[in-house]
Amino acid sequence: MAGEERWCMVTGGRGFAARHLVVMLIKYEMFKVRIADLGPNIILDPEEEKGVLGEALRSGRAQYVSTDLRNKSQVLKACEGVEVVFHMAAPDSSINNHQLHHSVNVQGTKNILDACIELKVKRLVYTSSPSVVFDGVHGIFNGDESLPYPAKSNDSYSATKAEGETLVIESNGLKGLLTCCIRPSSIFGPGDKLLVPSLVAAARAGKSKFIVGDGNNMYDFTYVENVAHAHICAERALASEGTVRERAAGQAYFITNAEPIKFWEFMSLILEGLGYERPKIKIPAAVMMPIAHIVELIYKLLAPYGMKVPQFTPSRIRLLSCSRTFDCSKANDRLGYTPIVSLKEGLRRTIESYPHLRADVPTANDGPSKAAILLGNGKVADMLLWRNKKQTLTVLLILAAFLFIFIVTGYTIITALSKLLLAASIFLFIHAKLPEKMWFSLYWLSVYLELLLFAICSL
Repeated sequence: MAGEERWCMVTGGRGFAARHLVVMLIKYEMFKVRIADLGPNIILDPEEEKGVLGEALRSGRAQYVSTDLRNKSQVLKACEGVEVVFHMAAPDSSINNHQLHHSVNVQGTKNILDACIELKVKRLVYTSSPSVVFDGVHGIFNGDESLPYPAKSNDSYSATKAEGETLVIESNGLKGLLTCCIRPSSIFGPGDKLLVPSLVAAARAGKSKFIVGDGNNMYDFTYVENVAHAHICAERALASEGTVRERAAGQAYFITNAEPIKFWEFMSLILEGLGYERPKIKIPAAVMMPIAHIVELIYKLLAPYGMKVPQFTPSRIRLLSCSRTFDCSKANDRLGYTPIVSLKEGLRRTIESYPHLRADVPTANDGPSKAAILLGNGKVADMLLWRNKKQTLTVLLILAAFLFIFIVTGYTIITALSKLLLAASIFLFIHAKLPEKMWFSLYWLSVYLELLLFAICSL
């Protein structure tokens, strides 16, 4: 850019947290803001059109550039004339696709670093994740930046984020480029299109009653404006002189609201704030994990045919049931970061930003579901649709027992039938619902089936 104009660039600039950073940068008027993202052009929400971003785009204080980070020539073009890069772009973390994550989080980050060095960009702030130190097995309590990367990461997203973070830290000081990494923990706030909408969808489908694990796992959530504020604190520290800059550069920093809370209590506060019941039924993570593996396998098979990304995956189960809290005192000491919005205030703003998702607001999907219409109002419907919870849980326990006794143990069909027949006859005889003669007949029939199986196996 010509003249004295100072530009910064935000990669993934149409993402959830990035939108808030873009608006904050525009308001502070330190830089003109270049928004880089995959879309061919920028499409603003009505609120954005009328707000700070719309005005900045019209006046030239902000501009949009379509950029695929995997294309180095596009990255070089996007970085021209830029003084600072806020590298926030990343694929959806719930998609456990190693090739996709590696192409963006590693190769895309390398392209950004190469462009910054070639074009003499002065500073780069990389948006990493606390997941880079999480192995999916062991909880983290008040973890600090001394935690090493695990030998095995929880998923492909975490593994490739750690690789990208390593590249950024190692590039600090090359050709005058100063870098640092931000690790914001569990971002929430207005404009989020994943957490709150997913919670509400589950509540409306009757699935939000369950707690995965014992419900006592602690978490650090971070309000989205605090995340944007942390990025600006990092950039200002890198732009400082002397020891401030030296201590800030080449480091990674956990960013939180500094108010740990039970994970399921946080979810309950959002649900209750929108008029839904809080989850109460606890299910051990070990019970949910096999189902999650099946869901993930089905997605891998059907994704090419348009299946949506499931939220119910093994890595997600681990995140829902483990504790993850972090100490952000290093960011306070070296970047001057402190939260500017409390957790309570952040929750209030978040809940108020979703009036259309409140329980008392009618939706196009209100009314009986197709399943309810087909099943009607009988006992079977009450059981399958969880109308009678005791009956449903009883049937599930019986099915689980049947699965374990007759299938998991490796019985053949004939053996399973004979065992089932014997168990049923004993049950009916004890309850005086089967004549003695018939009971003996069924007993010998089950013995005959066992002998028949033995004979077949001996051939």
